Amino acid sequence: MKWHENFSKLLGVCSLGLALLFASAATQALPVTGLYSEHMAVANESDAERSRAFREALQAVILRVTGEPQWLDHPTIIAAVENAQSYVEAIGYSSEFIAVPAEVAARAAQSTDVTGTAETTGTTEATEITQMPGAAVEPTVATPEPDANQAEVSAPLIPTTREQRYIDVDFSSALIDELLTTANIPIWDSNRPSVLVWMALQDETGNRSLMTADINNDIIELIQEFADRRGLPVLFPVLDFEDRRSLNEDLVWTLNEEAIRKASNRYGADSILTGRLHFTASGELVGLWQFLFQDEADVFDGFSTDLREYLHGPLARVTSQLASYFAIVPESATREMVQLRVDGVGSLQEYSSLLSYVSGLGLVESVSPAQLDGERLELRLGLVGDAQQLFELIALDRDLLPIEGVASDASDVLHYRWTR
Repeated sequence: MKWHENFSKLLGVCSLGLALLFASAATQALPVTGLYSEHMAVANESDAERSRAFREALQAVILRVTGEPQWLDHPTIIAAVENAQSYVEAIGYSSEFIAVPAEVAARAAQSTDVTGTAETTGTTEATEITQMPGAAVEPTVATPEPDANQAEVSAPLIPTTREQRYIDVDFSSALIDELLTTANIPIWDSNRPSVLVWMALQDETGNRSLMTADINNDIIELIQEFADRRGLPVLFPVLDFEDRRSLNEDLVWTLNEEAIRKASNRYGADSILTGRLHFTASGELVGLWQFLFQDEADVFDGFSTDLREYLHGPLARVTSQLASYFAIVPESATREMVQLRVDGVGSLQEYSSLLSYVSGLGLVESVSPAQLDGERLELRLGLVGDAQQLFELIALDRDLLPIEGVASDASDVLHYRWTR
C-alpha cells in the first residue's frame, strides 16, 4: 500500500500529533545556531563578575538577534540589560589555557631580567647585628663569600600560556523575543542570507594577490570573528583552478561586477561582498568595497589605520542592510494566509521532513495540510508577514526549488519542488 493512500488519515490527525511532528523541527540544525547563547571570559566565579558577564552577554545576544547595534540604546533594552539575570535560562563554567600575549611576556621577561641580574651578581645581603655594652645598635653588612662550586643561576622560565575561565550563558529565546516584540524591535530569524567574500590585496610596491587562507589567515580570522559575533553566514571562495580561470586579482581589484557574479554562481551565495585593500607605505589601509544583493550593487570607500576596523566596518554595514531587509516585528507584521504547493513528496519521510522544514521558518505561524495529489502536496500557511517575504526567506535555502512557467489556478499559490 502506497503511503499516500493513508493521507486522509494524516489529514485527520489530532492537533497533538501535528504539534509533536512540528516539534521535530526544533531538533534539526539551523543555518545559524547559538543566537541566544554567549561564551564570555570571566576573571572568577564571584557574584559581581557573573552579573557583569550576564549584562555583556545579553547585549551580545540582542545585537546578534536584531542585527542592528542601534537597538542597544533603546530604553527598554537598557533596562533589560540591568536586569539581565531575569532572561538567563542556564549557565556553565569552563576553562582553557590560552597563549600569553607577546607584549605581556616581553614585559615579564624584562622584569625577570632585572631581578635575575640582581640575584646573580651577589646582591643578596645578610645583616649582622653587633651590640656593644651601653652602645646603640649599629648594623653592619656582611657580604657572603662567593661559592666557587655554585652554578650560575638561570632566569626563571616565562610562561607562554595561562588559564582563562569562561561562563557559558544560555538566554530564554521566548523571553528575548517577547522583550523585543514589546519594544517594537524587529527580530532577525535564524535563517539568514549567506555572504560570499572576495578580496584583492595590494602591497606598497604595487603587487596584487587574491586573499587566500594559507597566506592571509589573519584577515580571514578577523572576518570570521565578526561573523560569529553577529550571526552572519560568511563563505570564502576556494580559489581553485575554476575560480582562478573565471576571476583574477585584477578583475576583483576593479570590482568587475559581471565577472564576480559569474565566478560566484558555483557557491550559490545570497549576497557577495568584494573588497580591495591597499597597504600603503605609511601604514594606512585604503580601498573600495562592493556589495551585491537583490540585483543591486552598493559601492563604498574603505579607509583605516587598523586592519580589524577596516574589515569590520563594511561587514557591519552589510549586516545592517540584510537585517533591515529580513527582520520583522511579529506583533506589527501583516498577517496573511498563503497556499504552498510542493512537488516531489514521494514518501512519508519526505512528507514529515517538509512539514518540519516549513513549520521551522520564522514567518510561518501555522501549517495545515490541505490536499494530496500523487507526489504533490498542498499546505495552507498562516504567516506573520506576507507571501513575498516568505518567497525571499525560502530562497535563502536550497530545499525548495521554485517552479516557473506553471499555470496556477490561484494567485496566492507558491509552487515549489522538494529537493532534500
